[in-house]
Parts: sequence; structure tokens; C-alpha cells
Amino acid sequence: MAVTFSNVNSASGLKKLDEYLLTRSYITGYQASKDDISVHAALTRIPSAEYVNLLRWYNHIEALLRISGVAGDGCGVIVEGFAPITEEAVATPSVTDTKAAAAEDDDDDDVDLFGEETEEEKKAAEERAAAVKASSKKKESGKSSVLLDVKPWDDETDMKKLEEAVRGVQMEGLLWGASKLVPVGYGIKKMQIMMTIVDDLVSVDTLIEEHLTEEPINEYVQSCDIVAFNKI
Repeated sequence: MAVTFSNVNSASGLKKLDEYLLTRSYITGYQASKDDISVHAALTRIPSAEYVNLLRWYNHIEALLRISGVAGDGCGVIVEGFAPITEEAVATPSVTDTKAAAAEDDDDDDVDLFGEETEEEKKAAEERAAAVKASSKKKESGKSSVLLDVKPWDDETDMKKLEEAVRGVQMEGLLWGASKLVPVGYGIKKMQIMMTIVDDLVSVDTLIEEHLTEEPINEYVQSCDIVAFNKI
């Protein structure tokens, strides 16, 4: 069944996309496809840093488009108000097209094939190399979606400050997601919070033992438990 998105450029639409991508690397399936390009094309501007999951996905698709294009068919996506992406928009340039372009370049007598590389060309080459490196790193490093139970000391614990303290823990490979308060009895509520981690960079046990239950966060947090742990 096709995934449907509406008002993707509104605050509510961006928030929905961000939450949707919390536990997903792509719009559908396990590789980039024309479904990703359809949503990418519908966005009129780069997502702000407020939408961390959406911005991560957007930059990844941007890098793929600059490097080699996207060839996956996808499972089907509907972006209300936007026409579906055509095959030409997602396909990698063919060998024939590449040779034709090269032949045209050969016919241009004004082109200095042995001239020095301009600053713009050097910069473009460096950007391509950085994009390839970033893309390769993402492929090599697995990711996981983790749901944590964060328990306060008692019913007098300020849960807003507790959440601020938890989200204040920042490290490479860690992205905090949505959270909610869940009653546990006697007026006490615990916080459940989602996070996405890069497996090679973040250990959940170390995160809990050395950050979330240590000073100064342990002023609010009594303990943390892993509720769900899923590979992405």
C-alpha cells in the first residue's frame, strides 16, 4: 500500500515526516528509491535543524543525487498536491549519454583539456569526495532504534527538567526522538523516549551508566531501562 503525505511544507507536515523517519532510513524499503525522490522534490526548502530525522534523510538523498542518482522503484508514495516522479528524474545517466556528452566536449575547440583546475572545480571535487566518504560511512555503520524508560525519583521530580537533562546528552551517532510521559502509579510518571544510534559509535549501556544515571542528571533520573531495541 502506498504511503501518503500531505502539506509536506507546513509545520505539521514537516513534523509528521520527521516522526516517520525516526526509525527509517528511507521513505519505503531498505534502499533509496523514487519514493524518496518524490518526497525530496516536494520539499520547497532544506528542513531546519529542528527536524533532525528529516534533515538527516534529506542530506543523504541530496548526496546520492549528486553522486550517482537513484534507481530503486520503491513501494509507492503519494505526496498530495505533487505529481509522481518520472523514471527520467531518478535514473542514473546511461553510458550512451555519457559518451555523447564526451563527444560533444571533444568537438569544442575552445575547451583547454590540459588547463589548470579552477577554484570552483577544486571545490566541487572536494564536495563530491566528502559526499562519497559520508555515504560510504553510513553504509558501513549499522543503525538501531531504541526506546528507553526513564524513571524519576518520585512524584515531586520536575519531569520537564528531567527531559531537558536527558536531551542535553549529545554525542556523535546519537539522535533523540519523540518522547511521552506514562503514568506508573501513586502520581508518578516515567518518560519514554525514542533515540536512533549508530551502532559503531554509541553503546546504550555506556550511555545509561556513564551519562544518564550520573551527576548531574541523576538529580532527576533514578534509573533507565531498554524497552525496545531494533536494528534499522
